[in-house]
Amino acid sequence: MSNGTLKGRVAVITGASRGIGRAVAKAFAAEGAKCVLIARTVGALEELDDEIQQAGGENALLIPQDLFDLKALDALGPQLNQHLGRVDILVGNAAMLGTLGPVAGSNPDMWEKCFKLNVLANQRLIRTLDPLLRMSDAGRAMFVTSGAAHKDRAHWGAYAASKAALEKMVLAYADEVVHSNLKVNLIDPGRVKTEMRALAYPGEDAETLPKPSDVTARFIELAMSDFQGHGQMVKAA
Repeated sequence: MSNGTLKGRVAVITGASRGIGRAVAKAFAAEGAKCVLIARTVGALEELDDEIQQAGGENALLIPQDLFDLKALDALGPQLNQHLGRVDILVGNAAMLGTLGPVAGSNPDMWEKCFKLNVLANQRLIRTLDPLLRMSDAGRAMFVTSGAAHKDRAHWGAYAASKAALEKMVLAYADEVVHSNLKVNLIDPGRVKTEMRALAYPGEDAETLPKPSDVTARFIELAMSDFQGHGQMVKAA
């Protein structure tokens, strides 16, 4: 049952059309947040907005945006400032697995795409939204990472390296804003039933895994105004 813990807050969520991003968007909206939903597929965003409103949540602001278009992200902050006047919460969730395979035999274009989405798009989001997040009375930014960043496993080079780079970037950003009202953290959802997980582990019984909705409580916790954790790695489960 909702407690309205995010009532009046504006939350930007990337990769919002499916999986964890979709579940977080619904959970935030149920807690009263005005959600700014970013994903490539217009239809999926509209469907999600319908579900949010049917559940009694505030209508979302839909931004069909290809995060690979890094330059286009620069306009996001000014756009949100004009339309909403504020941003309180950022959830950097969008990511790609890439193709699992040996480093020496991997397609360099795939590596570039992994780093572009998993790292550089998040840097662009930080850059464009930082002024608004700092203006908030309790800005909260969280970025979704993975245990893969801390494991040395064959064939996981591109994804693991990009998540490790994301973590270092986010922790550096956290250190840079330590004297502000902004709290910046990493969140690891763990094993969750998503399309990405199915690609990584095709033989796994997905029904044994937690659903995306099972891990949203920690996202809500990190988004709350009274959450004081900063520069941390938080496990969602």
